[in-house]
Amino acid sequence: MNNELKNPTPASNYHFDLPKHLIAQHPTQNREDARLLVVDRERNLIHHSHFRDIVDWLKRDDCLVLNETKVLLAKFIGYRTKTKGRWQGLFIEHDPSSGVIKVMCKTRGRIQPGETVTLQDREGLDSAVITMVAKLDGGCWAIKPPGDMSIEEFLQQVGRVPLPHYIRDGNMSDADIEDYQTVYAREPGSIAAPTAGLHFSDRLLNQVIDGGINIAKVTLHVGSGTFRPIATDSIEAHQMHGEFGCIDQATINQIEATRQAGGRIISVGTTSTRLLETAGKQTPLAPWSGTTDLYIRPGHAFQLVDGLITNFHLPRTTLLVLVRTLGGDDLIKEAYRQAVEQEYRFFSYGDGMLVL
Repeated sequence: MNNELKNPTPASNYHFDLPKHLIAQHPTQNREDARLLVVDRERNLIHHSHFRDIVDWLKRDDCLVLNETKVLLAKFIGYRTKTKGRWQGLFIEHDPSSGVIKVMCKTRGRIQPGETVTLQDREGLDSAVITMVAKLDGGCWAIKPPGDMSIEEFLQQVGRVPLPHYIRDGNMSDADIEDYQTVYAREPGSIAAPTAGLHFSDRLLNQVIDGGINIAKVTLHVGSGTFRPIATDSIEAHQMHGEFGCIDQATINQIEATRQAGGRIISVGTTSTRLLETAGKQTPLAPWSGTTDLYIRPGHAFQLVDGLITNFHLPRTTLLVLVRTLGGDDLIKEAYRQAVEQEYRFFSYGDGMLVL
């Protein structure tokens, strides 16, 4: 019997109490003005700073690894055309060969194949009618958009920013279209933002480069499972979700050059971390593309990542497990205690943490 089964880690170990008023409902007016809690593992110290000063905590020849994924307008609001019952959906994936879209959806009553749903645009006006094609596993449906509309046109016309429920009950404002997107987003495909990167402005990124710190790019599309809480009794029993990502040769070259120069690989976000550590399992290191379900938990030996920029995560989630695995259990628990005590802003639009 392996050690995991002998000594399972209770998921309750990753619970913490958070006053509701600390859950950020909007970002800071200027992205880089968010606060920054710095975890110094070497000295076992915690410092309090601001994100605009992050260059002061980095060194020449370090390398920041950014996730270039772009958040889709993936949330749908509408009603069942026949019954007028409210309907809500979340884009999951698109099959270009058939034109069918997979959505996770909920509504009152039992919807039937062939039934239509009227979608409303961001102004609340009827905008498009979709057909429910077939019921799939996990509360999902295959749907068919109207006519020969491309997926890009369809999402632009009827999609909304897929804010998590803890931000204004998921109700977007016009500002969220820009706010819930990193300034360096390039590759459409996510249904949640890689939130650690939301604090960077173009000005701050230029300051990073001017400081002799390198920038590398990866892509990992954030899926619906990213915020899913650990519902099992132990963290080991949790089934990790998969997400598609890729690392190209240019980034591999940058990582190797950073290593040779004595710099550190600082991943921006848990998404970048999972992707880097997935690629890092290869010998020799090489470009990688595919779906990763890597679950970083106690016992994981980090191959590429030396440090992490992240936000403050929900209790009892794999994101929190990852951060505590990298940063050290006691030190990160103390960091979260201080963050609550000093009223840092939590979750997607909240403040940042730098683990070094």
